[in-house]
Amino acid sequence: MSFDFELSGELVSSENSQLTQDLERDYCDLGDRLLRRGIDIEDITRRLKAFRVAIPSWGVGTGGTRFARFPGPGEPRNIYEKIEDCSVIRRLVCSTQTVSTHFPWDSVDDYEGLAELAGSKGLGFDAVNSNTFQDQPGQAESYKFGSLAHTDKAVRAQAIEHNIECIEAGQKLGSRALTVWVGDGSNFPGQQNFRDAFERYLESMAQIYARLPDDWQVFIEHKLFEPAFYATVIADWGSSYLAATSLGEKAKCLVDLGHHAPNTNIELIVARLAHFGKLGGFHFNDSKYGDDDLDSGSINPYQLFLVFNELADAQERSQNDFAPAYMMDQSHNVTDPIESLITSAVTLQRTLVQATLVNRPALRDAQAANDVTGASQILQQAYTTDVSPIAAKMRLDEGGAIDPLAVFRRSEYRNRKANERSDLSRNPGPSEGIV
Repeated sequence: MSFDFELSGELVSSENSQLTQDLERDYCDLGDRLLRRGIDIEDITRRLKAFRVAIPSWGVGTGGTRFARFPGPGEPRNIYEKIEDCSVIRRLVCSTQTVSTHFPWDSVDDYEGLAELAGSKGLGFDAVNSNTFQDQPGQAESYKFGSLAHTDKAVRAQAIEHNIECIEAGQKLGSRALTVWVGDGSNFPGQQNFRDAFERYLESMAQIYARLPDDWQVFIEHKLFEPAFYATVIADWGSSYLAATSLGEKAKCLVDLGHHAPNTNIELIVARLAHFGKLGGFHFNDSKYGDDDLDSGSINPYQLFLVFNELADAQERSQNDFAPAYMMDQSHNVTDPIESLITSAVTLQRTLVQATLVNRPALRDAQAANDVTGASQILQQAYTTDVSPIAAKMRLDEGGAIDPLAVFRRSEYRNRKANERSDLSRNPGPSEGIV
């Protein structure tokens, strides 16, 4: 299948040709070493080819903080240009075949036409995301004090209707899930009754849930803080799980790596939700202090590996029944967004392979024998294995780039888009909002 990408396929092939011979040698050498451990490198490569992680539409634009946003050259001005940028990432790394949209930022008049455009570029659509955490121009009611859990029924009705509109737009795009994150909560003690707010949230979500198509799911995303710094309504995985359980089978929990306090054992949360069949989605990023939304694996790559280890364990236990929706949710404040998404996708490919290398029978034996050092070393052996030849070989086989970042820079795509797209410094657009 061929796609009309603005990034030249000839450039990709030319750059690959210079690296293929060395890659083949590295791949064969790694294959020999893995075979001594009883691992078939071709089987691992085939598994990686099945890996999919969505690109957030807002992620291809420059992010921001509460203090400032510094627009980059050639940023996309609308969803059509976002699709254009996403298609370049997909062309180079291969695993990013879907886009997750955010409304009303990505609202258009013709969703069928948007779906057709995306399909022509080898892209489909993942979960749609609603926005009730900021007011939009012309909006009747304000979300200053909440949305789905607001004390005012009119505000709640507005937020409910927006989510239903997101479902309707998603159906036209071919999506099959709605992600709901709300900033509802309180900033001061006594500002809000915790039980009443949660009950209002559940009542609102029940109305949204009732409008889900039969083959859809709704993902409930939790966040410890911001913009509610005293108590958020859906602050942790426990609140998310209780809400999802209360709503029904189509409601699942979504875990964002950045939505926790520092040092939180996120891999344990993954294991708990997977155990009860409620892990519906996962947003990959990294953080140092809070919800920094940094590039995946940029701060704590071992934690990312441990998360993937739990995902791999859940996959082995559940087989085809375990299929969470993966997405990169990042804020690119000082880097080129496309470059960050490329490097993050490559990091996720590599980390997935490392987790696949874990000798699970040996690990279970060590755990059963309370062999603490032995169990730890089994994980370390997989984590310290350089598996980059496997990820590069997969990309080569699938028509992608052996070195995606180098090809992107060589293409001068960013410079070309800077000339084609107007200066955004006066009109930053919706991409400054990061969930």
